[in-house]
Amino acid sequence: MFSRASSAKEQAQEKTADVVTVKAVPSIVSADLTIEGNLHSAGEIQVDGVVKGDIKCKALIVGVKGSVTGEVLAQTVRMHGAIKGMIRAKSVFLASTARMSGDVEHESLAIEPGAFMEGHCKRITETAAPAPVAEVPRRTESLATARVGGVKPALAGA
Repeated sequence: MFSRASSAKEQAQEKTADVVTVKAVPSIVSADLTIEGNLHSAGEIQVDGVVKGDIKCKALIVGVKGSVTGEVLAQTVRMHGAIKGMIRAKSVFLASTARMSGDVEHESLAIEPGAFMEGHCKRITETAAPAPVAEVPRRTESLATARVGGVKPALAGA
């Protein structure tokens, strides 16, 4: 009924599944590091130092002493430090020590009391498409023949 070959095959599949679910180590910009340039990562970036440039990643964590000047595009952003520039992310969290100067486009936004936020917040949806422009109906009747509430308006001299 059960064979050794099938159980070995199942074990190999389980090991492959374990390898896929292993989390990668985040890329860290340490407190004594300043980067001038853009950062791109398929994983998580933690900024404890200074970044002067745009960041595009899956998840961004800005530490209490961390600072980013530039545009941020990510799935999730957790701010404990400072960002000057636009953030576009699915989920944005500003801790009480956060200092944000710029616009935030988000699906989910949480701001703790004490956080500094200067800029516009705009809720977006991933599937949002520009709304079609509705046409303004054209007036086909002249003012002389228009009816208001079923009654013809009185004309001067009539």
